[in-house]
Amino acid sequence: QVQLVESGGGLVQAGGSLRLSCTTSGRTFGSYGMGWFRQAPGKEREFVAAVSWSGDTSYALTSVKGRFTISRDNAKNTVYLQLNSLKPEDTAVYYCAASSTGYYGRSAYSYDYWGQGTQVTVSS
Repeated sequence: QVQLVESGGGLVQAGGSLRLSCTTSGRTFGSYGMGWFRQAPGKEREFVAAVSWSGDTSYALTSVKGRFTISRDNAKNTVYLQLNSLKPEDTAVYYCAASSTGYYGRSAYSYDYWGQGTQVTVSS
């Protein structure tokens, strides 16, 4: 059983930064595709960014490109999401997800494992 634990969320003013972390259990983290999603109140869960098993390739939601960066450290079984220049509309619960097939795209259905989420609140 793979477990994902997110951390790093919190309350920040507009223009501020946060770094989210997602640490996984299991010995095969290095082969997983990893993604970050978010869900704001009353809205559907949406894709934010994803990274390949090697960390060489990533994709990002258009509205966060240039502000958010996904990265991973396979030695630490951890994937990160750096959030810069935060806006009130970035307020949401952020979830990390892992794909045992190595998938690293936008489809939530292609991820096997999910974390419990971490709250990010951006005040204006």
